[in-house]
Amino acid sequence: MSDLKILFEDDHLIAIDKPSGLLVHPSWIAPRKTPNAVALLKEYLGSTVYTIHRLDRATSGVLVFGKQKEAAQAMNAAFAERRVQKTYLCVTRGYTPEQGVIDYPLKPIHDKKVDPFADPDKPAKDAVSEFRRLGTVELPIPVGRYETARYSLVEVKPKTGRKHQIRRHLKHIFHPLVGDTKHGDGKHNQLFRDHFGLERLLLMATELAFVHPVSGEQLDIRCNVDGYTDSLFRELGWTGLYPQAV
Repeated sequence: MSDLKILFEDDHLIAIDKPSGLLVHPSWIAPRKTPNAVALLKEYLGSTVYTIHRLDRATSGVLVFGKQKEAAQAMNAAFAERRVQKTYLCVTRGYTPEQGVIDYPLKPIHDKKVDPFADPDKPAKDAVSEFRRLGTVELPIPVGRYETARYSLVEVKPKTGRKHQIRRHLKHIFHPLVGDTKHGDGKHNQLFRDHFGLERLLLMATELAFVHPVSGEQLDIRCNVDGYTDSLFRELGWTGLYPQAV
């Protein structure tokens, strides 16, 4: 099935490790027939799948779909009621605090082409992200007025699900994500392209934990970072600092 890795599957749910760059479903932002997870899963299963949650195209990691409508609806409710624990791994500019909570409301992001009549003045909604720093590195590479470049490996557990929440929250505390072309720092993105061949956003959904909507079993679905990212982290001296799937 076109390089998609299945992390979990039963009669009700299926979870995949979505690669960075793969759309979750068809979108106007990409040419028609651009590969997407929904189409690949439909081909694999020979039946419809139901979208439960989403990851940005540039984000990789754990993505769960419903194989049955009822299971998908139950999971949608679990996400809405914040009964799903989400864990992400990212790389930020600078040394973040060792740990913290970002409690900063975010205004809804609307796409003018998809929803041209959306109210741009809608009030910000509550948004909370917990984080802890797993590692740091200082590279002897000048950036702007600085002689070296500092970065952090950070684990983030968002408690809400606002669009681009982690990317916007880390930018808010002046530690934008590496590889983020929308909310990031162009000079540091260029450094990683030039020196490490970076062609992706360094944001990975590494774990989802929730109660199965049918069996009642506690599920903890995890995935590794991809081969490129693993090699990069090893080169940066972060071997063993980030969680690996069992």
